[in-house]
Amino acid sequence: MTEKTSTHADYFNPGDAISCAFKGHEDSRSLSVYGPKLPSVSVSPSAEIVEGSSVNLNCSSDANPAAKYTWYKENVYSKHFSEGPQLVFSSIQSSDSGQYYCTAENKLGRKKSNNFSVNVKYGPKLPSVSVSPSAEILEGSPVNLTCSSDANPAANYTWYKENQTLRHGQQAIYHFISIRSEDRGNYYCKSENQHGHIKSTSQFIDVQYGPALPSVSVSPSAEIVEGSSVNLTCSSDANPAAKYTWYKENEDSPKASGQIFTITDVRAEHSGNYYCEAQNRRGRQNSTLHLTVVAGSMKSVAAGSITAIFLAIIFLCAFLFIRRKRSWKRTSEPGERPDNQAQGSEYDSPSAPVQRTPAEPHEDLCYASVIFSKNQEDALYSNIRLAQPYRHKEEEEDEDVEYTTVNFKSSSATTESGNQEAAEELYELYSTVSKHPRV
Repeated sequence: MTEKTSTHADYFNPGDAISCAFKGHEDSRSLSVYGPKLPSVSVSPSAEIVEGSSVNLNCSSDANPAAKYTWYKENVYSKHFSEGPQLVFSSIQSSDSGQYYCTAENKLGRKKSNNFSVNVKYGPKLPSVSVSPSAEILEGSPVNLTCSSDANPAANYTWYKENQTLRHGQQAIYHFISIRSEDRGNYYCKSENQHGHIKSTSQFIDVQYGPALPSVSVSPSAEIVEGSSVNLTCSSDANPAAKYTWYKENEDSPKASGQIFTITDVRAEHSGNYYCEAQNRRGRQNSTLHLTVVAGSMKSVAAGSITAIFLAIIFLCAFLFIRRKRSWKRTSEPGERPDNQAQGSEYDSPSAPVQRTPAEPHEDLCYASVIFSKNQEDALYSNIRLAQPYRHKEEEEDEDVEYTTVNFKSSSATTESGNQEAAEELYELYSTVSKHPRV
């Protein structure tokens, strides 16, 4: 048996099927050879593709001899993506979504499959919040907040300020037509679909505005007395924070700068209208207050005056006593004792009349009674008066009696202990001066 071969050269179409047979035996043809038919692509599992699951893509084509398969992803510029009839994703990711195709090739031709779409479903990725305009936000201007999150299917959005829900829906933009100072704060959004949800990080919205009308206060708020210290305080809501300057009415130069203006030694000339000006680069406002300074405490003035009067009376009584005593010594009889003259007046009781004999010399009596108070802050009173004790008619023209009383009254004594304390605090000074009848 001999073997014979035959060759034939010609142009073939890629879809042609070629076979051969011995001459005279055309009914016994060989198996046909042909290039690959149009490949088909299938996916397993055929249900919805969810991120993280395992997915297989299969490519098949009728060809003889058998075709070789190569996988490609649309818009991925590489020689090839994978080889073999099956493309395996052990844990498919959202980034694996796209258009895939395969080619089948043998010595008789090459065929490309139709594109196959791989749509991976996944929950939202971490959202980001952007602000427009991105420059400084001024009160009254329009502002947009945008929440961006990659998700399949598309996410719904919920907007929050701090922990307060603002809006929920498909709108990713939160719009301020005219933003206000009270809109200042932290904002964030939440994106969600059937595969999950996630919140963004906070975005601080800093709304800048000029100072509000300042409020001014005085400390202490009670009566302001000369020599005391006083604080004037100014406060105003502003962003950025305001700077404060203090002025006095009808004066051009500022008195002080800062939120608190302290006057350490208040004097009468400090009385008047003061105003503070709050200012930042967005504007300025001012408010006025009136400061009234009263004179120093009249208690200390009264205490000094009464003390001076009291000392003057003491000196006056002492002077009169010495003068009368000298006069009495010159007119007294040689054998008479001075002590008897000095004791010529008797006081049996505060209301008893003065008893004298015609032979007794006449006397002028000067009394000073002082009551001291333990509470020096109480009011002080003085009473100076002339009084005439009961006397015989024939002696009324020959005798003068002078009384001087200075009382430092106490308001702190209680009812129960008043009499005892008054007795302990009472000191009396008596001066007696004798005077003979005028010659």
